[in-house]
Amino acid sequence: MANDINGFLPDSAFLLDVPADDWKAAIRLAGDGLVAAGFTTDAYTDQMIETVEKMGPYIVIAPGLALAHSRPSDAVLKTGLSWVRLSTPVEFGSKSNDPVSLVIGLAGHDENEHIGVMSAIAGALIDPKKTVDLTHADTPGEIRAILQR
Repeated sequence: MANDINGFLPDSAFLLDVPADDWKAAIRLAGDGLVAAGFTTDAYTDQMIETVEKMGPYIVIAPGLALAHSRPSDAVLKTGLSWVRLSTPVEFGSKSNDPVSLVIGLAGHDENEHIGVMSAIAGALIDPKKTVDLTHADTPGEIRAILQR
């Protein structure tokens, strides 16, 4: 995946230091990034929100980090990611990991690509130094470079 990060995470998929009123608005921003990059239709954004409404805030996978996603569906045009850094963190309802300031949108075209991209991102974000660096990165290019380290 590291070699493909530019394809999976193009500049159009980033929203940096943007406000969101609540977790639904934060997921909607992640969906906007996926749509802008040509990875999904708006229907996938609704599916991501419905997933949290049904399953709870399990997408908040680490302190301050939500991995917004839903199952592969017709609304996914191709596998890709969006990256939303919120200007003010929002609560998702996760006791251990709220509030969230980084929402990564994940669209998997099929189950294998979905899992592959998800594990590559999780692997990059498990490193505390990378996480700190990502918080301070100013551009999509800097963020991609940190993820590829």
